[in-house]
Amino acid sequence: MTDPAIDVTRPSSARVWNYLLDGKDNFAVDRELAEALRAANPGIAAVAQAQRRFLIQAVTLLAGEVGIRQFLDIGTGLPTADNTHQVAQRVAPDSRVVYVDNDPLVLVHARALLTSSGAGRTAYIDSDVQNPERILSEAAQTLDFSKPVALTMIGILGNVADYAEARSIVERLLAAVPSGSYLAVSDGTLTSAQSIESQRVAKEGGHPYNLRTPQEIAGYFAGLELLEPGVVSTSQWRPRPGTDREALDVYCAVGRKP
Repeated sequence: MTDPAIDVTRPSSARVWNYLLDGKDNFAVDRELAEALRAANPGIAAVAQAQRRFLIQAVTLLAGEVGIRQFLDIGTGLPTADNTHQVAQRVAPDSRVVYVDNDPLVLVHARALLTSSGAGRTAYIDSDVQNPERILSEAAQTLDFSKPVALTMIGILGNVADYAEARSIVERLLAAVPSGSYLAVSDGTLTSAQSIESQRVAKEGGHPYNLRTPQEIAGYFAGLELLEPGVVSTSQWRPRPGTDREALDVYCAVGRKP
């Protein structure tokens, strides 16, 4: 029986993305929009996969080489293999991870599946990205904001229609974390006619998602020290040998707060 809080008459970005990643946690309305998006932009499933790889690579780097032990994952999406806490705690079992999303189905899964290692800790916040003060207040129950935190925002900022507001949200989050903290962002871009068409299709399908220019993605990192290779197509961020390096309509970066 479907949770009454879950609206199966309107598409959900978490469920659409789940379908594009070959997941099973989606409904007919999500699959219909996902296929319309795929028709508009045949590379959109590759975008979803590239974003997932970037999250895994960035968290592995930050928990390992950099030594970050606290993660605030905003826009969690539906749990899959290699969730943020699993990746971080595989490297450092004492890592603490707080997930943020406002999709009821994500909440159901989070309660059941996002369980921590004994040495670390996980928590889930039911909140919209547009309420950073609430996110920070609740995250402080699990994370110590006097110590570095990694903020991960994968495929979430396009839900904020106004770019200036999206920039403000990132700035307010960064203002709350100390020097040595990191920001990892990956988001869709207006870099092809197909991506522009997919943005139109998403809006007409009842779930608008605002794509940005690569320069606007770079704007999220103003004042931060970018890790190599800087702001690039997500498929080209430290690609593994033998992987497809073709540029996709999605850009990313990781930056350090000085």
